[in-house]
Amino acid sequence: MRNIAFGYSTRCNIKCTHCVAAEGTADIKKMEIVEAKEIIRDMAMAGVTGMSFTAGEPFIYFDDLLEMVDLCREKNIYTRIVTNSFWATTPEKTEHMLGTLKKRGLSQLRMSCSKWHQQHVPRQNVLNAARGCIATGIDYFISFVTDFSEEDDEYESFFRDNKLKFFPEPVIYAGRAGSLARKEIFTDYQENRCTMNPYLAPDLSMYACCDAGSHFSNTDFFLLGNLKDNSIDLLFRKSETNPLYNCIRSIGVTAIASFAGMKARDIVTYRKCELCKKLFDSPETLKILQDSSGLELQRWVR
Repeated sequence: MRNIAFGYSTRCNIKCTHCVAAEGTADIKKMEIVEAKEIIRDMAMAGVTGMSFTAGEPFIYFDDLLEMVDLCREKNIYTRIVTNSFWATTPEKTEHMLGTLKKRGLSQLRMSCSKWHQQHVPRQNVLNAARGCIATGIDYFISFVTDFSEEDDEYESFFRDNKLKFFPEPVIYAGRAGSLARKEIFTDYQENRCTMNPYLAPDLSMYACCDAGSHFSNTDFFLLGNLKDNSIDLLFRKSETNPLYNCIRSIGVTAIASFAGMKARDIVTYRKCELCKKLFDSPETLKILQDSSGLELQRWVR
């Protein structure tokens, strides 16, 4: 089963300090709708069955979004949209827009919410979007981005008071969030496996990781190639057959870090994505792991 995060445009209507999808640049990239629909058709032919529209803010190009979701329904592709809910200003407007998306085949809405988002978008918009999903029969959840500080408690209380479905997600210190002060942590010694769904950027570069993978500037470890020069199926196969990628999926980043020589007491001070970047955005460490990503690393299991 092949899933992908589809970045139609990098344009966003807000500028959040924590954003993993953006650096401090005003350069906006966007696909043409004709090109995007052709790519979706090719993805269907390549066996893609799930697509998440993400990158910038998808609702900025609402008419284009309707066309792409409609095409995905035609091709039996499950669709999700990731949004900051800026558009959900009233219950009536929200239900109208979501009702239209539901008719076109939208499967799920994922609303991003955090103290950084809500400097620009009222919490009421998120509530409108969640209630609009319930009213129109669209599955939803709130992605609650947090650094686990006490000031985030009020957001968690807001979700619980309104009986909203939410899942806390740690801020990833990459992109614009790379400038944030990293809080000291001490985690459990967990496996930190990752399914690693690919991400297609608006410039048609495809990455094996849909989170911070496009920010590994020292090694481009997760860069699979560009659709201008490669077929979608080929880039998926590169993701699916790369020995190190498969070690991330099967044995997890923690075991790889231990294999690479990191002390256990150091490993537990990193979250999954940070640990991944430490390992795979270092040319020296990456070479060691690439040289050992055959049977030797694969056997580093209990």
